[in-house]
Amino acid sequence: MHAMTIPEPGGPEALRWAEVPDPVPGEGEVLVEVAATAVNRADLLQRQGFYEPPPGSSRYPGLECAGRIAALGPGVAGWAVGDEVCALLVGGGYAERVAVPVGQLLPVPKGLTAEQAAALPEVVCTVWSNVFLTARLRPGETVLVHGGASGIGTMAIQLAKAVGARVAVTAGGPEKLARCAELGADVLIDYREQDFVEVLGEATGGAGADVILDIMGAKYLSRNVDALAVNGRLVIIGLQGGVQGELNLNTLLRKRAAVIATNLRGRPLAEKAAIVAAVREHVWPLVESGVVRPVVDRVLPLAEAAEAHRVLEAGAQVGKVVLKV
Repeated sequence: MHAMTIPEPGGPEALRWAEVPDPVPGEGEVLVEVAATAVNRADLLQRQGFYEPPPGSSRYPGLECAGRIAALGPGVAGWAVGDEVCALLVGGGYAERVAVPVGQLLPVPKGLTAEQAAALPEVVCTVWSNVFLTARLRPGETVLVHGGASGIGTMAIQLAKAVGARVAVTAGGPEKLARCAELGADVLIDYREQDFVEVLGEATGGAGADVILDIMGAKYLSRNVDALAVNGRLVIIGLQGGVQGELNLNTLLRKRAAVIATNLRGRPLAEKAAIVAAVREHVWPLVESGVVRPVVDRVLPLAEAAEAHRVLEAGAQVGKVVLKV
């Protein structure tokens, strides 16, 4: 088969389309013919040499895909060759075929194309596991989503609104904020022009956010704690603003608040399977009914993966950039 490889770390031009050995599904795995994959920020970090895949996993980028099952490995039940699926991956989506643990498979939601389905697994599993399973966002609470126009942000807005929460977002500029409003965001904060702690405080009568979903890390750490409500939960899932920051523990104590940092890629198979099962139970009906939808900014051929990386690095997209195989 062919896959997008990274012979040496570097810029987008470091991606190389090359012939590589076919993957062979092992025990409890299926082989998927990839129709589409999607670009995530982790792919950019991997290309730059900053985010090594876990030991034993595919060396090719791509944390999600959609396609058809081409073969079943030993011990697989409940799926058949030809089934249309999408999948959460530990890597290998930028390829013609990929081996996937059966616990990370999802059926393509009714009414969606492969390109739309490929935009779902990583963001839905990330949002559901962090905002709902970990932070336990409840109806009537306020959630602040940093990067509201990103793939994760656009999904977080929709899922939070679907459960009856109030949503505040940060994004860069009026056009992106307008798109967030279309998806249901209630409080719109332009991080280039406004202080999110101040705006959120005004919007909540000084209460703050019950849950904050943060992609920035160190840069926002102190101000995120300031923005938390009493009994608030800050969930850090990205480090775009650095890895080391100062934390006022007295503020955290007074608010009886929690700071949680998590990732998805390195979790054990059983944890990922549990998250995928919860997504299928709780989120897939919302997708199939049209309450929640994938937000796809553009679809490019996989051969143009370098351009897709440039788009993401420039922050030029709203939602996901999808690569068609």
